[in-house]
Amino acid sequence: MNRSTIKREVDFQIISDWIEPGSRVLDLGCGRGILLEHLIKAKDVYGIGVDPDLEKIQGCVKRGVSAYQGDALESMHVYPEQFFDWVIISRTLHELQHTAEVLSEAARVGRLLAVGFTNFAYWKNRLHMAATGHRIENEVYPDPWFQSAPTNPVSINEFEQYCSNKGLKVQDHVYLAGNWRSACRFWPNLLAGYVVYKVGRSEGVCRT
Repeated sequence: MNRSTIKREVDFQIISDWIEPGSRVLDLGCGRGILLEHLIKAKDVYGIGVDPDLEKIQGCVKRGVSAYQGDALESMHVYPEQFFDWVIISRTLHELQHTAEVLSEAARVGRLLAVGFTNFAYWKNRLHMAATGHRIENEVYPDPWFQSAPTNPVSINEFEQYCSNKGLKVQDHVYLAGNWRSACRFWPNLLAGYVVYKVGRSEGVCRT
């Protein structure tokens, strides 16, 4: 089983456990709709997906998942405040354009956010950079810099500090070790390879 499949299963379990039956869910960067399909079947959610890739949207349609091609930020402007119970940003955060604006708008239209991402400050990444002077290439970061899509690598400490500064409250979190299966209980910014957060607004509207 490759790392991508493991990560998808982790997302399924953690996010599905958090989301209440019958919830309204918006999945930003929904891909082919696999997670939404799972939530619709397992939790009877009202789910909508958004993804910029037309081929992936076609995959959603084949699964019977409501989704449309578009920009994550623009897609949320049409919804009133807290229209959704959950906004999912899973394995998408590092690819977002206008990341701060997307998070702010997601906190406006969603009561809660589920945010999952790989921790760029994981110790193997740091060690490789210190030893070789260039970023690591593996199945998480498979391409050299000149072939990579635009990315915003983020660490656990950076994301938690951002939430604190912007009026977002981390209500729950799951830190996972480098195998993305077992729990990481110590020094997560150094030892956790993947993390999933439950985030809500702590005061007013999230500030950009």
